[in-house]
Amino acid sequence: MTVMETTAEAAETGSSPDLCAAHPERELRRPDGQDNYTISEVVAYTGLTAHTLRWYERIGLMPHIDRSHTGQRRYTNRDLDWLGLVGKLRLTGMPVADMVRYAELVRAGDHTYIERYELLEATRRDVQSRIAELQDTLAVLDRKITFYADAGRALASERS
Repeated sequence: MTVMETTAEAAETGSSPDLCAAHPERELRRPDGQDNYTISEVVAYTGLTAHTLRWYERIGLMPHIDRSHTGQRRYTNRDLDWLGLVGKLRLTGMPVADMVRYAELVRAGDHTYIERYELLEATRRDVQSRIAELQDTLAVLDRKITFYADAGRALASERS
């Protein structure tokens, strides 16, 4: 479990995150002491568009986002952690509906651990299957590259 996941879940459930599972050197640095970001700052930090951030909120993928007195969205470090996890889930190919379901389960509390586990385990199996397919594809490419490199050297030696 990553710092992003444990922090986001801990904030939602009130439990303590398992910081030992983290790889802090992989995380992007945030301004010291800052825990309040505008949507444009989150866009710059995450690479997501403002439209995507608003859509995530609208479909329930993001928890409630606080607003300033002028109605401007105000994101926290916890929100950035959650967006980091969502980004990883997107990379797995997890369907948006499953990501929304996962978010709902996190917000529902600790009694949903088994469902969350099953959802993530199924996603993990899908990722492992795709990795195996990609490794097979890579092996084919490697054989072809070796063939053409050898053929190119043979042709070059015949011409000399």
